[in-house]
Amino acid sequence: MLRLMKMMSGNINYTVDQLSEHLEMSQRTIYRYIDTFKQAGFVVEKVLTNTYKLEGMPRSAPDFDKLMYFSEEESYLINNLLDRLSPTNSLKKGIKEKLAVIYDKTSIADFVDRRSNAAHVQSLTEASRGKKKAILKDYESGNSHTVRDRLIEPYGFTTDYIDVCAYDLEDGHNKIFKINRIGSVEVLDEKWEAESSHRKQGMDVFRMTGHVCGHVCLKMTVLAKNLLLEEYPLAEKVLERKGNDWILDVDICNWAGVCRFYVGLADEIKIIDSPEFVDYVKGYLSKNLSKLQCAIRLK
Repeated sequence: MLRLMKMMSGNINYTVDQLSEHLEMSQRTIYRYIDTFKQAGFVVEKVLTNTYKLEGMPRSAPDFDKLMYFSEEESYLINNLLDRLSPTNSLKKGIKEKLAVIYDKTSIADFVDRRSNAAHVQSLTEASRGKKKAILKDYESGNSHTVRDRLIEPYGFTTDYIDVCAYDLEDGHNKIFKINRIGSVEVLDEKWEAESSHRKQGMDVFRMTGHVCGHVCLKMTVLAKNLLLEEYPLAEKVLERKGNDWILDVDICNWAGVCRFYVGLADEIKIIDSPEFVDYVKGYLSKNLSKLQCAIRLK
């Protein structure tokens, strides 16, 4: 109920369907809790079809911002600090168990993205440790725009468990598959056959995978820095403050990720000594400007 209150009193308007999916409870339960809120003196307003907000609290209600709630970035920091403790530390396990009661970020899914399924991570971990093949059922590909099964040999994960690193047995290439695009995972009782070809790819701070293709240095305002960390919390490791600005000096695996970030905040970011990136941005803008002009002519 506290998690539901947090979502209903936040800045984002969620439908009952979205609340049900996110909290993994039935719509009937959501409506029952909403009625409970009303009976307890909360002001519940219907803002859109099937969308409700907590607009007012009873005087005796607690300040929800002061409750034990962690954002993704805060959870990442807390888990990072706990993981630095010795495995034999008697307090470590107890702290993680208590945190797990409040916020589901402390099991195998320490850094699993909210959209992904921890069950997939567990199955793929089992396959990787046992050196077994697996089938990604109904995988949604962002490149080929298809939904189909993929026969793979999983052998690792990206640092935040958002992706699984695997060898695609169909086309013979090492790839990164998004966990949240997997329908289900079937672990086969078949051993790897291409282990010598496994090559784990890197991931840059913009969550783009592959081998390093270049380097970029960006000078950002506080606004750009804050937006960067909200969307890409791992960038905090490579940020450096310089006066009133922030410097991001980092290797890039794919120009597309950093380009999309830069274009959206171009007036808040200055590119420093990164000629390859400048060329990529020029090509990106030229290509999309042509598409826009074509769309205007058709209209």
